[in-house]
Amino acid sequence: MNVTKFIRSFRYALSGMKQAAAEQNFRVDVVAAVVVLAVSFFTGLSAMEWCIIVLLIAGMLALEMMNSAIERVVDLATQDIHPLAKAAKDIAAGAVLIYAVASVGIACIIFLPKWF
Repeated sequence: MNVTKFIRSFRYALSGMKQAAAEQNFRVDVVAAVVVLAVSFFTGLSAMEWCIIVLLIAGMLALEMMNSAIERVVDLATQDIHPLAKAAKDIAAGAVLIYAVASVGIACIIFLPKWF
């Protein structure tokens, strides 16, 4: 294993995270994650519930980054408004929406019984 290449791969990943942080939707997700983590701390979650919350947050951020990557690749491939380009972007955005809705549903299952 080449250690230099391994370290370089982390630099590329950190660069990608920095680029994602420039995206408005990603920043909104980070703010939401901070709020959820704060609420989780004060709610007193079990270890398993913490694992679920952390996985949901990490999944949301990762999926948002994949959506941004798909959008950039589509923009690179064509500057024209093309039905397939629009479909690719819409499908990626739809995947993010499905995950977000599912995450809110799971959060309700975890939090609501503890609050009421």
